[in-house]
Amino acid sequence: MSAKPAAAAARATVYGYPRQGPHRELKKAVEGYWKGRVTADSLRRTAADLRRSNWTQLVDAGIHEVPTGDFSLYDHVLDTSVMVGAVPERHRAAVAADRLDGYFAMARGTQDVAPLEMTKWFDTNYHYLVPELGPDTVFAADSAAQVGALREALALGHDARPVLVGPVTYLLLAKPAPGAPAGFAPLALLDRLLPVYAEVLADLRAAGAAWVQLDEPALVQDRTPAELDATARAYRRLGTLADRPKLLVASYFDRLGDALPVLAGAPVEGLAVDFTGPAAANLDDLAATGGLPGKRLVAGVVDGRNVWINDYEKSLATLATLLGLADRVDVAASCSLLHVPLDTAPEQDIDPQVLRWLAFARQKTAEVVTLARGLAEGTDAVAALIAANRADLASRASSPITRDPAVRARVAAITDADGRRAPAYPERAAAQRARLRLPLLPTTTIGSFPQTAGLRTARADLRAGRIDEAGYEERIRAEIGEVISFQERTGLDVLVHGEPERNDMVQYFAERLTGYLATRHGWVQSYGTRYVRPPVLAGDISRPGPMTVRWTRYAQSLTARPVKGMLTGPVTMLAWSFVRDDQPLGDTARQVALALRDEVTDLEASGTAVIQVDEPALRETLPLRAADRPAYLAWATEAFRLTTAVAGPATQIHTHMCYAEFGDIVRAIDDLDADVISLEAARSHMRVAAELAGHGYPREAGPGVYDIHSPRVPDAQEAAALLREGLAAIPAERLWVNPDCGLKTRGWPETRASLANLVAAARTVRAELPGSAGQGVVPADR
Repeated sequence: MSAKPAAAAARATVYGYPRQGPHRELKKAVEGYWKGRVTADSLRRTAADLRRSNWTQLVDAGIHEVPTGDFSLYDHVLDTSVMVGAVPERHRAAVAADRLDGYFAMARGTQDVAPLEMTKWFDTNYHYLVPELGPDTVFAADSAAQVGALREALALGHDARPVLVGPVTYLLLAKPAPGAPAGFAPLALLDRLLPVYAEVLADLRAAGAAWVQLDEPALVQDRTPAELDATARAYRRLGTLADRPKLLVASYFDRLGDALPVLAGAPVEGLAVDFTGPAAANLDDLAATGGLPGKRLVAGVVDGRNVWINDYEKSLATLATLLGLADRVDVAASCSLLHVPLDTAPEQDIDPQVLRWLAFARQKTAEVVTLARGLAEGTDAVAALIAANRADLASRASSPITRDPAVRARVAAITDADGRRAPAYPERAAAQRARLRLPLLPTTTIGSFPQTAGLRTARADLRAGRIDEAGYEERIRAEIGEVISFQERTGLDVLVHGEPERNDMVQYFAERLTGYLATRHGWVQSYGTRYVRPPVLAGDISRPGPMTVRWTRYAQSLTARPVKGMLTGPVTMLAWSFVRDDQPLGDTARQVALALRDEVTDLEASGTAVIQVDEPALRETLPLRAADRPAYLAWATEAFRLTTAVAGPATQIHTHMCYAEFGDIVRAIDDLDADVISLEAARSHMRVAAELAGHGYPREAGPGVYDIHSPRVPDAQEAAALLREGLAAIPAERLWVNPDCGLKTRGWPETRASLANLVAAARTVRAELPGSAGQGVVPADR
């Protein structure tokens, strides 16, 4: 391909970049501030240094236009709530007293006020803070942060483009505030919100912005005619403002569908469109709508969510087609690079040949620059890079790492019976009651206990050779003993071993399965200061040997109470990994399920009576378009059942889910055929209990009564009140009492206090139940 005149001005850009820094400097600074070891000024200086470093890296790599406004101390949707003045009533005093502390109070809560609800950002593993809006919400522009970041970049001599969450997506992501009337939809506030966006746009123009990007990813979901009409109205009003920069409206994660002609016809100067994965359909859709004559198109042809290298020849062919559909075509990643690690260079433990198959944020930036150069100057200008890329793609396709004939034969032999548990739930429940002899409203936790500095030091010492394996294992045994002893003293009914040996609920298993690659430095933000290192699913999956049996059996030897075996389910193993893109996800899920099935067999054989297979990502991975969901849910629920159906009737199978919109998947939750499910419910005020009841869910459930993502300690009365709300929907004989999620990120003092209150609440409410005495169960304080 030689350069065409329309391509000569092609530029490279990205929508966002990892925030944490190469050594997670942001995490350390924010957490240091929370603990009083870092001043507010020092925290702000660290943030400014990281922004400056990110822009320098991008410009040095060849990016022509850097983003501003993508950086956040906690969450970019929370930043948008601050920008438009949408501060809930309960947080206003904290914000008025100290803006920074008030900001973190909205994110994390305090002992006196609850935080904003948190849920997943579309179908990613990033969590955002959900805006709370009601009919009485009064918006007010506060563009200080956005203007400040822009001025920082311009002062450094960069061509910068502020990136904001668009008004339609902001409202569609919001939820009615407590006390809002039934049927209230935040989108009804659009006409009230648009003048605030107009004011922010004017402020950014005055500060020197030539372009502003408004992200509208909610438009890739199924939208009603009324929502599309609201979108058209919003961009007609913003587009006809006299005092504004040029507007670039961006979408990503899937095809725009009916929203594409709405945006194409809006009076804005450009669109940024995803052309990767399922969003590749945008190419044909754009051609069918007549393209974008007179407009700028920013083409997202580098996958911003996964870590595999780009196919240069395929992407250049897409770009060549797009040249005829817009006035100007620029090149970008498909979405913010927030969703991938920073750099492959520090990964010294991965085979160099395999490392060439991977692209993290810095490598994706280089890919964007290469493609922009190839578009602007012609393929001859990047011929050597294309040839190397072709060789790397071929190396991956032909590698024995990617295919294991034994694994594929086992998957091919799966029958329908392998994924069906017998007998039916009522008979299983009777067998489990006889074996476990639990009280009404049994108490438990989700699995992990606080990962102390001592544990992290022990792991670091083992890696560095400062202690040997025997010394490390002695430390793990001591930790398990402490966790079991604490749970017995507190009065919990079903215990856990606390997972002190696990670095992460996915990575731990990935390191013990063939086909996975683990990184040392591949940190990705999950929420706030919580970062994870998603493993890379590079090849066919199998289990060389037991992964959890030893420590579960040891924990059980310390107590007469049941100790749960803890596994991460197949869908979550995929969702929280970087998955292979060379075969259907359902095929990979079945491979993982068979490996976990072997672990269930071994746990049960060791005497484990309760096995929990966590699937917090089941809702998260739900396709954004309704038409794609039945196929996904079919293989996802099949994979769970394939994992667990091998268990006998007296073995109680639990699962766990958190921080998602469960109402969308209640039928799928039923299809899992788990005996007990625990779900997040504290921040959402026990809504999921009503959703389960509305579906007629017939099994046991534990909607959480303790929000573990906030440092506040709920008292026993608060937990009891939530528990009573749960009882209004789920009968006592099927209701469990538990936190929302694992306790890994919490400290021991708050954990001890919160779980003591949780047990006290269960005992209080248990005593209120009619005929609670003489139920044929073991007393709660056994």
